[in-house]
Amino acid sequence: MANVAKKVSWSGREEDEDGESTPLLNGSSPGGEQPPRQYSHPSFFRVGQLSTVDLGDENRELETELASTYTKEIPHNENLLSLKYESLDYDNSENQLFMEEERRINHTAFRTVEITRWIICGMIGIFTGLIACFIDIMVEKLAGVKYQVVKDNIDKFTEKGGLSFSLLLWVTLNSAFVMVGSLLVAFIEPIAAGSGIPQIKCFLNGVKIPHVVRLKTLIVKVVGVILSVAGGLAVGKEGPMIHSGAVVAAGISQGRSTSLKRDFKIFEYFRRDTEKRDFVSAGAAAGVSAAFGAPVGGVLFSLEEGASFWNQLLTWRIFFASMISTFTLNFVLSIYNKKPGDLSNPGLINFGRFDTEENTYNIFELPLFICMGAIGGMLGAVFNALNNGLTMFRIRYLHRPCLQVIEAMLVAAVTATVAFVTIYYSGDCQPLREGSVEYPLQLFCADGEYNAMASAFFTTPERSVRSLFHDPAGSFNPQTLGVFTILYFFLSCWTYGLTVSAGIFIPSLLLGAAWGRLFGILLTTIPNGASWADPGKYALMGAAAQLGGIVRMTLSLTVIMVEATGNVTYGFPIMLVLMTSKIVGDYFIEGLYDIHIKLQSVPFLHWEAPVTSYSITAREVMSTPVTCLRRREKVGIIVDILSETSSNHNGFPVVENNGDTSQPARLCGLILRSQLIVLLKHKVFVERENLSLIQRRLKLKDFRDAYPRFPPIQSIHVSQDERECLMDLTEFMNPTPYTVPQEASLPRVFKLFRALGLRHLVVVDNHNRVVGFVTRKDLARYRIGKHGLEELGLAQT
Repeated sequence: MANVAKKVSWSGREEDEDGESTPLLNGSSPGGEQPPRQYSHPSFFRVGQLSTVDLGDENRELETELASTYTKEIPHNENLLSLKYESLDYDNSENQLFMEEERRINHTAFRTVEITRWIICGMIGIFTGLIACFIDIMVEKLAGVKYQVVKDNIDKFTEKGGLSFSLLLWVTLNSAFVMVGSLLVAFIEPIAAGSGIPQIKCFLNGVKIPHVVRLKTLIVKVVGVILSVAGGLAVGKEGPMIHSGAVVAAGISQGRSTSLKRDFKIFEYFRRDTEKRDFVSAGAAAGVSAAFGAPVGGVLFSLEEGASFWNQLLTWRIFFASMISTFTLNFVLSIYNKKPGDLSNPGLINFGRFDTEENTYNIFELPLFICMGAIGGMLGAVFNALNNGLTMFRIRYLHRPCLQVIEAMLVAAVTATVAFVTIYYSGDCQPLREGSVEYPLQLFCADGEYNAMASAFFTTPERSVRSLFHDPAGSFNPQTLGVFTILYFFLSCWTYGLTVSAGIFIPSLLLGAAWGRLFGILLTTIPNGASWADPGKYALMGAAAQLGGIVRMTLSLTVIMVEATGNVTYGFPIMLVLMTSKIVGDYFIEGLYDIHIKLQSVPFLHWEAPVTSYSITAREVMSTPVTCLRRREKVGIIVDILSETSSNHNGFPVVENNGDTSQPARLCGLILRSQLIVLLKHKVFVERENLSLIQRRLKLKDFRDAYPRFPPIQSIHVSQDERECLMDLTEFMNPTPYTVPQEASLPRVFKLFRALGLRHLVVVDNHNRVVGFVTRKDLARYRIGKHGLEELGLAQT
């Protein structure tokens, strides 16, 4: 372990009134690691030693403070993992109840379940498409009213020579929209902030993010993104559609709403984490499809950026949900636009079709496209680095909701002021010409002219992107695009991470389209450049380069751009641009979503273990000691365990010691905290006087009815007489939990844990005796840093 960052051996312990030694801080973590207290009762089997905790050099001064109490919060640090996140149970517990139910399912019942899955995917697509329609219509209505009011006042006050009132009106309207949207997020549902893509990635990875797929989150998300876009922020409405689709999928697939306390008594078979995960993957893909009109791109996005687990049948169902989503959006918008059946609006954003005959590329342009990809990668790295520092500042100093709302209003006011002043002083008045995508804005210009800067700032970002893609040559001058690129770069960087519902897709595309078109205009200045350097073509490549440089997507983004433009001819250059931007960007810093996951201290597991970790074994990784239960355990002991251990302690090995308490116990199963709580709630006890008495018979429905919000142990009353009863765990425990020998290497343990979507992995010796426990935090704390393999610390935050 010489290549691992130096560890601080931590063994602070205190003596309680009974003289029992209790650790003050240990390695408890998401998914059921060792509890904050240990027990001396003979039925508690403790193995191994207390795990060490790496506090990092800059946190050494916290040792004395941490020694006073293990509940003390550690100030935020990107080199720490948070213990507040639990894991999801993506591995089915194959206990007797589960196996009996599966064996009873005949071929007809199996086909019924499969048909139901398709029905649910269809419903996910329909509702996601309807939500996208609602967002699009409301944004267009609010933005249209706002722009018209401001434009009328500008025209009126321009004649009188005073524009202060127009500027004040613009700032007030934008700030008011943003204030309402920020208040909803900050005070009602903070998880609805941002695009939600990092949170959905974590959910699909196996991390339980509180409130991430609740109905209240969806409502705040939808209303918040409408107000954010209408408020003129440098944001887009496409990114949040991915989160919205995921929430829709999670709700529909369960056949009930825990928020509304309504159970429709349908889809009960799918009330478990592993089934919900697959439907959430379909919801995320449907959200991408509705946003960009790219059903294939949605499937690939869910595969590349979202789902940690995949299979062939899931691919087809997700594609079906994506197709239904884009068709629903297309059909409803055709009715709204009074053109029923005219299916020309497949997504929220319409890039417009690039005519293959007029917009082609030559082979000598490929190096130019690669160069643009490198520029996008470097600009993306700068963007991510600045946003990383800004987010750290927000976490440390702007964590109060009132301060978050004030910051959002400040950004809205600054954005509106910068746009107004830039438009006024740009003087970029162009003669009206045919071929413009949008109706030109005649702000501060004479009759017969329009303001090019206003067409970039004074419209929704989606319209600005279309203008940069398709307006004819000469519509924008280089000075306008240069100023807009610089200003919009810093505005969008400042905006991402605010306490508002907003996405980064469209701002990135708009930013890249601006400097890409500038790049194309500069190429026209070289000899014969005007004959092949179409500015719109280079705007498209710049948009792809900038978005790829920020979010580091490759395969899915290539297909999304091809589908959104309706031109497969540009598929190869777009692919080159995105690959280059990712390679260049990754050299400097991670992608934006990965940065925000790390800043939240989430124990996220990537596809592979650190490449230099073969020298580490399961013995060094595992958490010890392990609290175990016997096959027949006293009710009082179980209650005490659940009451005294942390709520993050969710898995208990079931062991047998054959009467020899001096030897480590042999593993015979694994039972979850949620299962024990359901058993206690239903009083599944065996009286001590009659050990042969059969316990109350439970069904899987009893566990599914309690899912996903299992009651806390404090809400379950157990009398003194009931504490003396026994609980037989044989029928409910998983008799075949996954195990790993203590000599296994970290990459092997990681691969088994990650590929199977586990929450608990029991470490055993050569005699199948429990010696440790591996959970998510034990694997996530190892990563490659600047100085090789590093081990992160753990924080109770």
